[in-house]
Amino acid sequence: MLKELRVRNFAIIDDLQVMFHASFTVLTGETGAGKSIIIDAIELLLGAKAEQSAVRAGASIASVEGIFELAGDIGAEVQQLLQADGLENDDNWLILARDIRRGGRSVARINGRAVSQRLLADIGGRLVDIHGQGEHLSLLRLRNHIDLLDRYAELSQPRAHIAAQVDTLATVRRHLETLRRDARELARRIDLLSYQVEEIDGAQLQPGEEEALEAERRRLSNAETLANQTTLLQALFDTDNDELPSMLDLMGEAVARLEKLAGIDPDLAEALSQAQDLFERMTDLSREMGHYADTVAYDPARLVEVEERLDLIYQFKRKYGDSIPEIIAFGERAGQELALIADSETRSAELEAQEQHLLQSIGAAAAELSAARQQAGQLLAQAIEEELQDLRMSGARVAVEIQQRPHQQGCFVGDARFAFDATGIDQVQFLVSANPGEPLMPLVKVASGGETARLMLALKNVLSRADDTPTLIFDEIDQGIGGRVGAIVGRKLADLAQAHQVLCVTHLPQIAAYANHHLAVSKGMEADRTVTRLQVLEGASRVAELAAMLGAPSETGRQSAQELLVEAGRG
Repeated sequence: MLKELRVRNFAIIDDLQVMFHASFTVLTGETGAGKSIIIDAIELLLGAKAEQSAVRAGASIASVEGIFELAGDIGAEVQQLLQADGLENDDNWLILARDIRRGGRSVARINGRAVSQRLLADIGGRLVDIHGQGEHLSLLRLRNHIDLLDRYAELSQPRAHIAAQVDTLATVRRHLETLRRDARELARRIDLLSYQVEEIDGAQLQPGEEEALEAERRRLSNAETLANQTTLLQALFDTDNDELPSMLDLMGEAVARLEKLAGIDPDLAEALSQAQDLFERMTDLSREMGHYADTVAYDPARLVEVEERLDLIYQFKRKYGDSIPEIIAFGERAGQELALIADSETRSAELEAQEQHLLQSIGAAAAELSAARQQAGQLLAQAIEEELQDLRMSGARVAVEIQQRPHQQGCFVGDARFAFDATGIDQVQFLVSANPGEPLMPLVKVASGGETARLMLALKNVLSRADDTPTLIFDEIDQGIGGRVGAIVGRKLADLAQAHQVLCVTHLPQIAAYANHHLAVSKGMEADRTVTRLQVLEGASRVAELAAMLGAPSETGRQSAQELLVEAGRG
């Protein structure tokens, strides 16, 4: 719902701020006062083309900003669109803005961030419909007709069931396409996968093997150095030279002396324990180094084996992965794909059978949905025609056209096959004939004017529970109608405002009287410049405006205006 509009330096508007309410609001005023300019400003927020001529004379930039309150399903859709484009919106408020620079391009913003005009139009089109002179009209977008009919007929569940089946069918067909590759390509793929699997399996790689081989290569490459240093180290621990005591001899002597001392002074018992522990650890280390010395040997043949194995691992890493676990995983995936291809004929037969079953199931469900749409379409057309009779278009006719397109690869409906998508097999569009004797024509081709505006109003009233666009704007809906029809239009707009925010630009007091809120637009002079002003009318000021619209600003006119308000339930 549109809550606030701020317009600066746009056409004859200097600086205008408008607060809007829910329900039904009218904008009235003399021709040229700026009513439609306000609507033009809203259209800019909905992604309309920006004209540099709209920048107020003497200004370098025109700006329009609208604050919207998000709610319901439309609010959820808008939130999803914002998230998809990386735009955060933590609360239920949304700010759309548009700047038009003189001599430069326009800039669109959502919540202060520059966005594409496409995104602005996508979001704005979900929030507002402008009827009459503008182009933002969801009912004139053919792709919306099937959605409106389904919401009117409450067919969301069977439609969702079809959509789920269509999604499953798409997955099945993707798998089939993979299996139906060219026979030569498939054979080449089998050869490649077989070679890769055999090569990797034959290598019998083990996790951690590369690290162990690297360590072994270091030992083998430095075997002479390791042997020499180990021999020297062993000599320090336990020498054969009787004249040069070893570390173990010296440590043993130290332990013996500490034993004697501790026998005299018990306070040295801890020192004795530490010495004994150190002697045992030195003995263990000497023994370990002896074992190590037995393993150190220069083995050129083994070194060659290790280097060849490491070279093989290096080659595998270049082809299959950065580590042995990745190489093994590559081989497993290749084996799985090979098994799938080897079983492709059996799998293809299973998928083809599943495809045919889904085509039959989708066709049956789509046929039931189509029958429900046919019935609902007749009721919808009848209801719209009844609305048009109230609006003095008794000769108008409406039809909901539902067609199917044959397709060789489509779903099965009886002995026929029809094209389909997630909505089923139907192509839906609204047809109208505004005048007796005229043929039914697609709604999207109906010319603009008073009849079109009334037709849109009739459609909106019938579809009000199906069409969830929050804000509906009717610009000059009173074109070509008189006061008697105007009262009916006013009542219809008031009824429509029970489910939507309705804004209407009108010259008919019979329409204006039904509004919950009345805004008067006028123009005046400030500093030798024409500016647009806006005033909220209530009580006597509203009665005076309605009397002026009746062309009778006298006491009699004010009495007639009061009667209009009473008749509309606003008096």
